[in-house]
Amino acid sequence: MDIILNYNSLSFIILCIFGLAWLIQMLYLWGLFSRLAFFKKKKYDNDKPNYEPVSVIVCAKDAYEYLIDLVPRILSQDYPDFELVIVNDCSTDETTDYLKELVDRRPDINVVSLTQSLNFFHGKKFPLSMGIKSAKHDLLLLTDADCLPENDQWIKGMVSAYKKGTEVVLGYGPYFTRKGLLNKLIRFDTLYTAIQYLSMALAKMPYMGVGRNLSYHRDLFYKNKGFTSHYTIPSGDDDIFISQVANKKNTRIFIDSNCRMESEPKHSFGSWIRQKRRHYSTANMYKPRTNSILGTLLASRVFYYASLITLLCLPHAFDFAIGGYMYYATIGVFALLHYVSMDWIYIKSAKQLGEKNLYLFFTPFYDVFFTIFTTLLGIRNTISKPKSW
Repeated sequence: MDIILNYNSLSFIILCIFGLAWLIQMLYLWGLFSRLAFFKKKKYDNDKPNYEPVSVIVCAKDAYEYLIDLVPRILSQDYPDFELVIVNDCSTDETTDYLKELVDRRPDINVVSLTQSLNFFHGKKFPLSMGIKSAKHDLLLLTDADCLPENDQWIKGMVSAYKKGTEVVLGYGPYFTRKGLLNKLIRFDTLYTAIQYLSMALAKMPYMGVGRNLSYHRDLFYKNKGFTSHYTIPSGDDDIFISQVANKKNTRIFIDSNCRMESEPKHSFGSWIRQKRRHYSTANMYKPRTNSILGTLLASRVFYYASLITLLCLPHAFDFAIGGYMYYATIGVFALLHYVSMDWIYIKSAKQLGEKNLYLFFTPFYDVFFTIFTTLLGIRNTISKPKSW
């Protein structure tokens, strides 16, 4: 087949950008993200004879409506030796009264009450630090007040991931399925974030975890001097901390589609955007290698979609002798390969993590949306810092 290339310098540059961005995307999908998609999970030993004592830590601020559901679920966990540490962070609702009644009935529950707000501390870093300090056991398991374990095997599952030399276990923290587009966007964003940080951990490059489902040793916390290096940042009690202490030898992951810790998602676009801005504000504290990997990933997505759209709008930049339809067919083949690869990796990863009803055949819509969304939020955070909560 004879091909006549009639191009100018601009169209050639665009074609090169498209080819390079496409190649980088495929390398990320098959070289990195496939690690999670095809990860062979080992079943944990439900009858393991020796389970290390665990301190489950929950920070609660005006969280009465969540605690009345969470506390019974935690206390009913099938685990031989654990304590529940609840940090009451200056609550003004019914949380204080509920916890007082709870301690009267269950003296084995460790309640830490904070009655004075420290304005120079941000987020839950100070409450969490106090909870860790008050914990009886060295092995810590963290979650949030608005979360719920799916069953009574959550603690056993997370602890089962510990092997000799393990100091950090990263879990998955999905959101409850609700109606509406916002819920699907939040859940896809959570899935995509998990694909990144869990795949990176499997590639021996851990850089973050989620505080909804995270475990590490208290000695590791103290060796790192807690959160002192980033107290002024609203977020980071999970991702910045893990970025600082996790390495290729001391970190493992635990994923089980039947043993998850689910959380209540935001119910408005405004609150979700504010949450995402706080999360993105921690990125500049990651290690340079991590920022390079994540930055290249985002840049390749931006250039891939921008160049693809541009090429589809320039059908005469490269003219094929047997007809213009071959131009679209050639571009379409590459786009289809990218779509099929992306969809397959995401569907396999979603199955690994127990995510359902996300309509992942709309993956290109999600991917384009979050490429634009992430870029704009990054620019917004550069212009003005997000407010602390």
